[in-house]
Amino acid sequence: MNDQKLRVGVIGLGFAGRTALQAFSELPDVEVVALAGLEQDLLKELGTKHLVPNLYERWEDLLQAGGLDAVSIGTPTQLHAPIALAALDKGLHVLCEKPLARTVAEGEQMVAAAEKAGKVLKVIFNHRERGDVAVLKHQIDEGLLGRVYYAKAHWMRRNGIPGMGGWFTNRELSGGGPLIDLGVHILDLALHLLNEPKVTTVSANTFAELGPRGRGSSSNAIRPTIDTLGSKFEVEDLATAYLRLEGGGALQLETSWATYRAPGDNFGIELFGTEGGAKIEVQNYTTTDTLKIFTDVAGVPAEVKPATGAGLGHRAVVSEFVATVLSGDWTRHNGSEALVRTEIIDACYASAQAGREVVLHG
Repeated sequence: MNDQKLRVGVIGLGFAGRTALQAFSELPDVEVVALAGLEQDLLKELGTKHLVPNLYERWEDLLQAGGLDAVSIGTPTQLHAPIALAALDKGLHVLCEKPLARTVAEGEQMVAAAEKAGKVLKVIFNHRERGDVAVLKHQIDEGLLGRVYYAKAHWMRRNGIPGMGGWFTNRELSGGGPLIDLGVHILDLALHLLNEPKVTTVSANTFAELGPRGRGSSSNAIRPTIDTLGSKFEVEDLATAYLRLEGGGALQLETSWATYRAPGDNFGIELFGTEGGAKIEVQNYTTTDTLKIFTDVAGVPAEVKPATGAGLGHRAVVSEFVATVLSGDWTRHNGSEALVRTEIIDACYASAQAGREVVLHG
């Protein structure tokens, strides 16, 4: 493939699809040759803007037309597995928006299909590509924090239920609420920073106190009622989980779409190590002054604020996907890392439903 551009088809016209489309369009070794989405006017607008020659309403038609090397999936979660399986069956590489799938069973099918096809399956975990995360990862790998034995990660919103009454709040379509939507991001951050420790047990709780009453969505000028939501609110609006890690460490997760708390959209992670600590705190997606390192200088507590850039986010993930495909070394890129995240999220939901701890690895 060194003598031609990577031919990509982008599926989905929401935020995820548009962001991927922009990122692919900026790369010199990529040609976006097809775009699919149900919103006809937006499809034409984006096709014209990015000079995409082939436009389809149905993703099935995009795959059937052929002429592709890879597809990018930016659709509601229930379509991740069907599209990925169909694309891999046609011998295409796949870049998929998070989460990998609604369930472990779907995720296992996707990973198995990638292995069978010998193609790349990569999931977009863009927040690990932030500048502050990259700096902190380097500090951890250099041993500045020593052995990190406890971590807390959170993503909390005051009024942030996405698409009230749409697919996000329908369990069959989404697979869950903020735990699978936002929680998978902070879980990925934590596991990435901690060098992928095994999770041995999980104990979780989920709550649905505001969403079912039509509260917690800033997108509605008039607060909806349970009779006007369009679809019942079937998922949680807040979740917490305590994860035990192999080797004796622990990780606490906390995530919500809607809670009575300070306004805004806040996420981050705090790490406690034997030689130091660290905290990333992000308010409303800011990229400046977010990282603190806690240590001792001559026996005196000290706080360091390293300089961090914004990072490339989605662009970095898309660039890595393209570089991997063009490298020809595809054997280790089958989606298995993303499947681990799905297994943990699944176990958290199982724990919350059963009201007890769930064992993943004894």
